[in-house]
Order: sequence, then C-alpha cells, then structure tokens
Amino acid sequence: MTITQFAPAVGRDRTFSPRNYAMTPPTHFEVTYRINPWMDPTVEVDTALALHQWNVLRETYVQLGHSVSEVPPVPGLPDMVYAANGGLVVGGVAIAAAFRHPQRQPEGAAYAAWMNSAGLGPVRTVSGINEGEGDFLVVGDRILAGTGFRTDQQTHRQVAQLTGLPVVSLELVDPRYYHLDTALGVLDDDTITYFPDAFSADAQRVLADLYPTAIRANDADAAVLGLNLVSDGLNVVMTDAAPHLAALLTAAGFNPIEVDLSELLKGGGGVKCCTLELRKAGVTS
Repeated sequence: MTITQFAPAVGRDRTFSPRNYAMTPPTHFEVTYRINPWMDPTVEVDTALALHQWNVLRETYVQLGHSVSEVPPVPGLPDMVYAANGGLVVGGVAIAAAFRHPQRQPEGAAYAAWMNSAGLGPVRTVSGINEGEGDFLVVGDRILAGTGFRTDQQTHRQVAQLTGLPVVSLELVDPRYYHLDTALGVLDDDTITYFPDAFSADAQRVLADLYPTAIRANDADAAVLGLNLVSDGLNVVMTDAAPHLAALLTAAGFNPIEVDLSELLKGGGGVKCCTLELRKAGVTS
C-alpha cells in the first residue's frame, strides 16, 4: 500500500508532526456479548478480515511517518483491540484505565503492565471508572473529558491533578456515542470536529464557546463513527464511510486518508478506538 501525501489546496496551512502510537492486533476479536449499541452477538465476525483491516491501519500510520508499538493481545479479551481505552499517556504521565463492564475489566491490568514494561511508568491510577482515551481527548494544553456512559465524572478532577492540565467535562447523552472519541475528533491543538447532538445542552454550549470554528459533523457522519479519527495536524486517518465529513476536512485544509474498518465497527470501534497515543514528557500533542 502506498500513501500519497499532499498539501491541501484549500484552507489554511496545516502542520504535520510525527506521533507515537500503541496498537493491539485483533487476534482474538469476536463479538460474543453486548455492552454497546453497535454490538450484536448474532452477527458473524470475520476475525481474519478484522486483522487485515487493522494491519492496513497500522501500515498507514507507519507510511505517514509515525511509530507504532504493538501491545500483545490477551486470549479472552476480544475488545483489547480498542487500545485507546487502555489508558491515557500525556506529558510523560501514564494513567491506567478502569473499565465499567466486567468483560473488559482485565484489560486495565494488561495495559498497565505493558505501559510499565514499555518504560511509560510508573503507571498512575484514579479512584473511579475511566476508560482512557475513549473519554479523555487531549487538545493542545487542555483535556476534553466525556462522562455519562462509561467514565465517572469524579475521575476528571483526578486526571487534572495528575497531568497538570485543565480538564473540561462534557456530558454524552446518546448511547450510540458512549465514549467521547465516538462523538468528537481532535484535529490539531486548536481544532476539533464533533457531532453536537451527542452532547447535553450544557456541553454543546461549552464546546461552542471553546471552539467557535469547530467542524460540525452531521448524523450520517457520526453514525459510521466518522468522528473516531486520528490526526497528526495535517493527515486525518478516518473511516471511508463518511464522505461528507471528509469533504469538510479537506475544505478546512486537512488531508483525509480513508480506511475500511467495517469489521471492527461491529464491536463499536473505529480508527481512534484502535489507537492509543503515547505522548512524551513536555509534549501534549
């Protein structure tokens, strides 16, 4: 696979910066239980196809100039492929996840052990449920934090204390968008894209105030997890099923790179769900 990078002809200049990611291959991926509206155990899952799509995503990052570390998958943990939920690493501080559903709870220890072995420790913990980058998205020198379905709001304050960054709480109200990263995508240190209807009225007002020039996605964009994307400031890796959002990103000067993660969507995850960013000390994006 060859990726052609180009400078978008429309929109202000955008700046690429290399990133460090952690990903877990979907070796044991299956859907045998239902903990979000996307999951249906009666729908057949092709694990080999899921692994192929994951490999394309991984190779996309590598060809764009990013580094990818692989976290060993654990048998019996089919959702471990959604590495973003495994923790939060920002400014050299690693925070372990604590999952709400029993089926995923062992993932917290697995990711914490890997982060320690990778030299990201000591790994910190908070008291309460938090599902890592699923609900904590770093935007420049600020963290946007989701609550309402998975992550307890009390953990937002603790994450602020551990990282030294302000944390803005945002309530999610649509069960389809149970994690913040399914309803909001970070594009660069100042720019986000989001689906307003996924948020409470108060959260919508906060986002409109903080990001008046944000790219607002529509229902069709959100319904294919189009907002579950990964950006390096220029290139935006995203689903190939959200052409409207891709057009908006292009018009804003970004370079959308579309990938097919349809098999992993059956578990309720997309590009960002599969990607945990590892930010070094002194680096917040």
